[in-house]
Amino acid sequence: MTFELYPLRFHLTAEDTLRFPLHTSTNMLRGALGNMFRKIACAPDCRSARECPRRAECAYARMFQPSSLGSSPSGLSDWPRPFVFRAEHLNMRVVRAGETFHFDLNLFVPRHDAIGYFASAFAELAHEGLGPRRCRARLDSVSQLDCRREPLPYIGDPLSLDLRPGSDPTTAVCVDFATAVELKTDGGLASTPTFDILFARIRDRISTLRALYGAGPLNIDFKLMSERAAAIRMCRCNMRHTTTKRTSSRTGQTHAMGGFIGRADYEGDLTEFMPYLETARWTGVGRHTVWGKGEIRVTRK
Repeated sequence: MTFELYPLRFHLTAEDTLRFPLHTSTNMLRGALGNMFRKIACAPDCRSARECPRRAECAYARMFQPSSLGSSPSGLSDWPRPFVFRAEHLNMRVVRAGETFHFDLNLFVPRHDAIGYFASAFAELAHEGLGPRRCRARLDSVSQLDCRREPLPYIGDPLSLDLRPGSDPTTAVCVDFATAVELKTDGGLASTPTFDILFARIRDRISTLRALYGAGPLNIDFKLMSERAAAIRMCRCNMRHTTTKRTSSRTGQTHAMGGFIGRADYEGDLTEFMPYLETARWTGVGRHTVWGKGEIRVTRK
């Protein structure tokens, strides 16, 4: 049982001076991407995925309005988008004209043609200008990353992550919550990432992404794994809450984008959970992952 994705890196050169604000670098990049993607991927008179006469084959519908494609897994009204951004390293950075920079995008649709659409959309978006000041850049290249996040010299088959437990036992891990995380639980939001809640949200996200875009939902015993996850102890938790917001370029509405950032240490029989924690490093976990939220990093202790 595996999870497949294309981890991509977009390499650009600034043509104007670019300033990336704190906590909003992803919003600056994501900005008008949907509108630009629709212009490239859809017919000129198509205003939304639901209006597209061939929406089952429409790349824009698959990426930005996937719920328009048809029935979804039970209880899921809004499909997760099949990609996430990784651009936190750009926060508070000033990129002068002529300097290079990059950001990453993890794509969960294992189709080669989708990469071309994203490359074309970002090339046009960068040329028109990023952010409210419309600062221009040039897309130089797109590369695929390996499992260590190192660029490969080619774009080939998707990265395949094995979800089966490894042979080496794991009894302690540290999880860094690198970007703001919000975890749903019992109709609300968790105040701390106890392991049972963290694993449940990771498991559900991986299973849903596989069901919608990959090989199908996870073939595991959800109940028994949840019971074993509840036995994992959170022995240290150092979190701070952050609050930010983004403004939709399409609707003009402002949305809260907060959550907790920090570190938690867990102890117990973690061996079977490690593949899921390591996969969540690529998928993210929690709410608003498409905007770069929910990025975690896992270290064995």
